Amino acid sequence: MPPAGVKSRPAHRCTECGYASAKWVGRCPECQAWGTIQEVGTPASPLRAVAAGPVTAPAVPIAQVELAAARAVPTGIQEFDRVLGGGLVPGAVLLVAGEPGVGKSTLLLEVAHRVAATNGPALVVSGEESAAQVRLRAERIGALHDQLYLAAETELSAVLAHVEDVAPSLLVLDSVQTVRSPAVEGTDGGSTQVRAVASALTAVAKSRGMTTILVGHVTKDGAIAGPRTLEHLVDVVVSFDGERHSTLRLIRAMKNRFGPADEIGCFEIGDTGVVGVPDPSHLFVSRRTAPVAGSCVTVTLEGSRPLLAEVQALVAASGGGGSPRRAVSGLDSQRVAMVNAVVERRGRVRLADADVFAASVGGVRIAEPAADLALALAIASAAKDVPLPRGLVAVGEVGLSGEIRRVGGTGRRLAEAARQGYKVALVPEDAGSAPKGMRLVEVPDLGAAFARLF
Repeated sequence: MPPAGVKSRPAHRCTECGYASAKWVGRCPECQAWGTIQEVGTPASPLRAVAAGPVTAPAVPIAQVELAAARAVPTGIQEFDRVLGGGLVPGAVLLVAGEPGVGKSTLLLEVAHRVAATNGPALVVSGEESAAQVRLRAERIGALHDQLYLAAETELSAVLAHVEDVAPSLLVLDSVQTVRSPAVEGTDGGSTQVRAVASALTAVAKSRGMTTILVGHVTKDGAIAGPRTLEHLVDVVVSFDGERHSTLRLIRAMKNRFGPADEIGCFEIGDTGVVGVPDPSHLFVSRRTAPVAGSCVTVTLEGSRPLLAEVQALVAASGGGGSPRRAVSGLDSQRVAMVNAVVERRGRVRLADADVFAASVGGVRIAEPAADLALALAIASAAKDVPLPRGLVAVGEVGLSGEIRRVGGTGRRLAEAARQGYKVALVPEDAGSAPKGMRLVEVPDLGAAFARLF
């Protein structure tokens, strides 16, 4: 028994979030996961005072810290470099997650090829495919190079041996869930194994100054599989999104220690691999000769990039019996429900007995409030069967009382819309000056907006 007044260390820990507990519980109080509390040993002896030891390097004034080792090296893929904040930083560890078949392996193989051609050897370790399968993909996208090395391994010791032999500037491990460490107990792909493999590779990456990219699986709800501590171990967490029936792929930085964490990169997948799309606005807007009821264009802001996006709505008579249907695609369902209620109550558009369908064009996901006004106009246009004027763009947040509020980056949004040829912008009051060639129509609330357009 420890002395009176001295607490022993917790003997149980959550494998998902690392929460420590002195006793076993069925559900983790921190991350609310079931069955993740595991015993990590008997309570240890009381903590003793720790004496000062040797340091790895003396402390220096912050202005004298050398920056050369932390400067990003561009990969040559502009959209990928944009998301990372300029390129790959030596010694950084990246976690790239996405659904199976979305194109992660193809993009990272192209990244490894670019690095091998410009910055020295690159090593790709595949734990899911054979070396021949990866070789075929590399030949298809033109990613063959003498400095690009390939291995198929599922043992951590073998991966570290390849790192010692090749001494790469970039290591791509596809995927971290397929590699196991024999020194750690646990099932293959389990949280204990994944954490051990990621910790070992992170230590090697920092000591050698080797950029490391770990490919991670995702769960059914789209979250990164494995322990949450894995996201804290790495420097950058990148999400690779896209629907199977669409060629559009979006890369988002969910965490970035070397740059902004809200940038987005746009790619188009094809027979020759994943190709960057520097001007993706045309992918999210329909090209038609005549205006159609139930459609409105807005401008979303992803990081520092304004993107034109089209919101479509369809209002149809309900079949009778039960509640009317409300279906959403590419939009936040809770936000759509709120805007739908405001349109009916404040805009006096009857929707209680009608089915309402709302969707975005091109597979892009729109979650920010700046699209509220465009969504409200699309719903009202569909309900009244009156198309909106051509060349109109709407930007603004809709409140529960029907007022239209300003959103951030209005100037950049309107400048992008003017560059794309839009002549009229429906905006909240005090939205600022209009770009050249564009006329601003300021509306205080939803009722005023409907009165101007319908």
